Amino acid sequence: MINRKLAKELKILINEYPVVTILGPRQAGKTTLAKEFLKGYEYSNLEDPSIRSFAEEDPKAYLNQFKSKVIIDEIQRVPLLLSYIQVMVDEKKSNGKFVLTGSHQLQLQEAVSQSLAGRTAVLKLLPLSLSELEDEGIEFDSFEEYCINGFLPRIYDQSIRPTTAYSNYYQTYVERDVKLLINLKDLSLFEKFLKLLAGRIGQLLDYASLSNDVGVDSKTIKKWLSILEASFIIFKLSPYYENFGKRVIKSPKYYFTDVGLLCFLLGIEKKEQVRRDPLVGNIFENLVVIDCLKERYNLGKMENLYFFRDSNGNEIDVLFQDGRDLIPIEIKSSSTFNTKFAKGINSFQQTAATAQKGYIVYSGDFVPSSDSYDVISYKDIGKIFTIKV
Repeated sequence: MINRKLAKELKILINEYPVVTILGPRQAGKTTLAKEFLKGYEYSNLEDPSIRSFAEEDPKAYLNQFKSKVIIDEIQRVPLLLSYIQVMVDEKKSNGKFVLTGSHQLQLQEAVSQSLAGRTAVLKLLPLSLSELEDEGIEFDSFEEYCINGFLPRIYDQSIRPTTAYSNYYQTYVERDVKLLINLKDLSLFEKFLKLLAGRIGQLLDYASLSNDVGVDSKTIKKWLSILEASFIIFKLSPYYENFGKRVIKSPKYYFTDVGLLCFLLGIEKKEQVRRDPLVGNIFENLVVIDCLKERYNLGKMENLYFFRDSNGNEIDVLFQDGRDLIPIEIKSSSTFNTKFAKGINSFQQTAATAQKGYIVYSGDFVPSSDSYDVISYKDIGKIFTIKV
């Protein structure tokens, strides 16, 4: 098993809260993390129809069967349990009694906010980060190889072929989770939507254009995007416009939380195809943006990640808000450094009073620095957040 950085925060929180909730996409390693790290905990999986039926019909008896601390998987399948858990933790007042996992954050967060407010800590676990792979001695020579292999733990733990893994992941998600969350009459439209979204990754999203290409209205597109976001399939990077007024663009960008799934949807199966693809810059950007997100989540922190673009075309790929400070991050897929990469950072530092020294993340090895920015390899993204947090 590959060690997960989130385990450190989990260890702290089970001693501080009666309930810890771990959210994340399917196959990200939530169950493995909980079971491997929390030795001695009982375990129950609500995906099992018989167990789920028992929990739904007699939630009190279901919970009373556990003699000690317990991990309950896919808690969103029986949200009624949360009210009973609230009563139990209020009566016993002991920390670490329940560890819950869930794959659909909208369903679960709403239920948690109503029943377990102040009683649970919430952690988010995404697929493996670049630094987690490096810590295990798993390293590729190029970013293209990371993109093709993706970051699902099972690919590395069980030596599964990436294309096969993502094909099964995609089919399972569409055929099981989507059907649970959306009453679709034509599943092929949703599949078309997913692939068209992959082709627009890292771009300002035009809802009207996407709806025209898919053949559904904009309201449906927005609903589907919210479902993908709730399932941790995509991440919405919002624009930062505080104190900048009407000069800034306010449309969001979307990225897939696993670049391996993105490549699968784009029909890319070999590393050579990544470099030749017209979207190579967007694919690399997806890799970096999501690794920034993973590093924040692995620290148990809110993402605090944005992008910036104004009406004059000045842009920063990622803005990390650290308190009042704004740290600009530029992302370039080139393996050769060019000082022109710093143009956006220099412009933003002149515009924003709280702008700090920035970072240029690229795929090369040469790492010069200046007073206004540091240059780092995409493999070293974690350094941005361990330094600043």
